[in-house]
Amino acid sequence: MKSHSEILEFLNSLPFIKTITSLSSEKNIDSYLVGGIVRDFLLNRGRKDIDIVVTGNGLEFAEEFAKKMGIQNLTVFSRYGTAHMRLGNYEIEFVGARKESYNLESRNPEVMPAEFEEDISRRDFTVNALAISLNERNFGELIDLHGGLNDLKTGVLKTPLEPEKTFNDDPLRMMRACRFASQLNFQIDDSVCEAIKTHSQRINIITKERISVEFVKTIASPKPSVGLIYMFKLGLLKEFFPELNRMGGIDQRNDYHHKDVFYHTCQVVDNISEVTDKIWLRFAALLHDIGKPPTKRFIEGTGWTFHGHEEVGARMLKSIFRKLVLPMNQLPYMEKLVRLHLRPVALSKEEVTDSAIRRLIVDAGEDLDDLIMLCRADITSKNPVKVSNILKNYEVVMERVKDVREKDALRAFQSPVRGDEIMKICNIPPGREVGILKSAIEEAILEGEIGNNYEEALAFLLRIKDNYL
Repeated sequence: MKSHSEILEFLNSLPFIKTITSLSSEKNIDSYLVGGIVRDFLLNRGRKDIDIVVTGNGLEFAEEFAKKMGIQNLTVFSRYGTAHMRLGNYEIEFVGARKESYNLESRNPEVMPAEFEEDISRRDFTVNALAISLNERNFGELIDLHGGLNDLKTGVLKTPLEPEKTFNDDPLRMMRACRFASQLNFQIDDSVCEAIKTHSQRINIITKERISVEFVKTIASPKPSVGLIYMFKLGLLKEFFPELNRMGGIDQRNDYHHKDVFYHTCQVVDNISEVTDKIWLRFAALLHDIGKPPTKRFIEGTGWTFHGHEEVGARMLKSIFRKLVLPMNQLPYMEKLVRLHLRPVALSKEEVTDSAIRRLIVDAGEDLDDLIMLCRADITSKNPVKVSNILKNYEVVMERVKDVREKDALRAFQSPVRGDEIMKICNIPPGREVGILKSAIEEAILEGEIGNNYEEALAFLLRIKDNYL
């Protein structure tokens, strides 16, 4: 996959490798470039995270390396035997050769020293068990003890040891398998899949924070559906995200059926991932139909309905965010997109008033473009004519939005008559009445009764104030 000369060229491009080699020689210990940096180099993927394993005290080695390089930002994690530092654009981590394992109840790994060969064998997957020697005697030698090179070529995720042993050492690796499948577009080996199915409940001993990190990375991958479907089929999803898991399956009655909401959602997430890297917009695509399972009803003569699922889904998000330890400052954005995701669809199907368009603009605010992007991604029909017609209708809606925006300048909409002026005109103190009058003015503008300008808003206030006071 890469020649020895290409490996040497790569090592020489890293400005700190010679210092590591020199220090290894001084201390008479071995050092290796390992893991993701080696894998991604061989796959021609860029990476700035560098992992170095030494066959000795990794913390002492890191401290001496930092002194030689003049690095001041060394961070030591004594409990795990790792040391981290930043050098230019690179994030470098040193660790002594080790092995980790979880007992049946613990959420934290036990870390013990080990030989280099055992350290490599305890890696999660063979493609991450590749190493490059940084030692003078065999500088640049690619070390592949578990067939990782062949697995890279064939695009398969296997474990260096028996899968059960690998997952017992760290159950989070079951999530990582799904994440790497998405990131690298690899398949998970059948034996690994069977082990995950058997041990999926063990994911519950892992902290929610660590699970969340792997899940977010999966959603951020080029094709999230790959990892999501693996999580669903292998039983992981039902353990840490049952609300999403319940979206799977199709019910049929009297010739009425509905498409599998989970697989539809996976397609929507893939669709939106092709046009945006915004992780929370991708999450909105993932959760836009989360309210369908609890609102699913069968009506004779009509079929399956999901009435109000957008509102129910929006209300479910707070507990989901807490359970998955997601940043709560993203919750309002997500609630808005989930709550509004049907609105543009409705507007695209009928002749609508400027008032309806105004309400969409105001309710979506600065996230309108993201909302429309979500709606476009939500089209998963295999009928090209139907898809084309829906997209054309969205174009019509956006043209109407553009027209209304230009006419009304509603992007930052609020009453042209400010609260302090309302208090002065009506001779009232700050309080509920001021808000009611402002809302009445805004409602009149949204309904098209008056224009979005100061003069008409003031005249409207003078006309209606006595009705409210």
